[in-house]
Amino acid sequence: MFMRLRKLQVVGTAPGNPAMPAGDTAAPRPVQALPGSPRGPRFRSLVLSVSLALTAAHCGPEAPAASDTAVRPAPLLTSRCQVTDSSVDCTKRELSLTALLVRRQVTYELPLGTPPKDGWPVVFFFQGSFFPAALAFSAAKGNPFGQYSLALTVKALLDAGYAVLAPNALIGGTTFWQTNIPPWSVLWNTSSDHAFLMAIWKAMRDGKFGPVDSDRMYAMGISSGGFMTSRMAVSYPGTFRALAVHSGSYATCSALCLVPSLPADHPPTLFLHGLLDLIVPLPTMESYRDALAGDGREVKTVVNSAAGHEWISEAVQAVPDWFAAHP
Repeated sequence: MFMRLRKLQVVGTAPGNPAMPAGDTAAPRPVQALPGSPRGPRFRSLVLSVSLALTAAHCGPEAPAASDTAVRPAPLLTSRCQVTDSSVDCTKRELSLTALLVRRQVTYELPLGTPPKDGWPVVFFFQGSFFPAALAFSAAKGNPFGQYSLALTVKALLDAGYAVLAPNALIGGTTFWQTNIPPWSVLWNTSSDHAFLMAIWKAMRDGKFGPVDSDRMYAMGISSGGFMTSRMAVSYPGTFRALAVHSGSYATCSALCLVPSLPADHPPTLFLHGLLDLIVPLPTMESYRDALAGDGREVKTVVNSAAGHEWISEAVQAVPDWFAAHP
């Protein structure tokens, strides 16, 4: 900052030159600067010296204002999902594929960061009846059927380094999976759902979902999607590392279940259920679990005693932990 000195002007009359009377139009005599006066040479020299001193004191580099400092880097993102007191919202992408002449959609997302050398491990989510798969990526507290806990589970999986692929059931996800619907329940390879899975796996190999590892796949699903999750063990042996069956049971069962002989290489299976579930009662799940346990297969059960037919809150931790235990 520079300090500026004003020139001092003498206003008035010199001795012997009284002020003009009011109304007199004659010009006053010029006032002569006296030696040593504000207009004299010694004063001008003093002004010059003071100005130079002030300039030297004040014209050095000024400290930058706070707003002029280096631009701060944007905060690093740590999750694909944002969680508030009332909602969870994850980013998502979409890919449409053709299966038996029908266009069907997969909603998916990849974790943040650098993928492993072979790509991100993949978790398939199979929707429940009538609720399109995209709803798994965002929800508000109070949404029905535990959608908030489901979206938190998707967040936990993405944060743990799993890609999440969520295919739609037929008609934009407004129907259900064909796994336990005759005739496809017994003629599975003729179903549209089987053709859709074949198209998804080809798209994975072709890189259409980005860097994902088709050799490290897991599956989870609720209700109709829980039965569909079991289908991954029955019809695609050796393809999945582990399963999480939520509010469902064996691939071809419905509310009642007679479990046939099971594949020798059935993946380790986590069962999640609400004790008060009236749509798929707990004993329906237990018949499948008990058959696996009887064959010496690895199983684990998590039951919420206050929940009905809904994605339970315990799944948020239990599902990622189960998949991580089976790399």
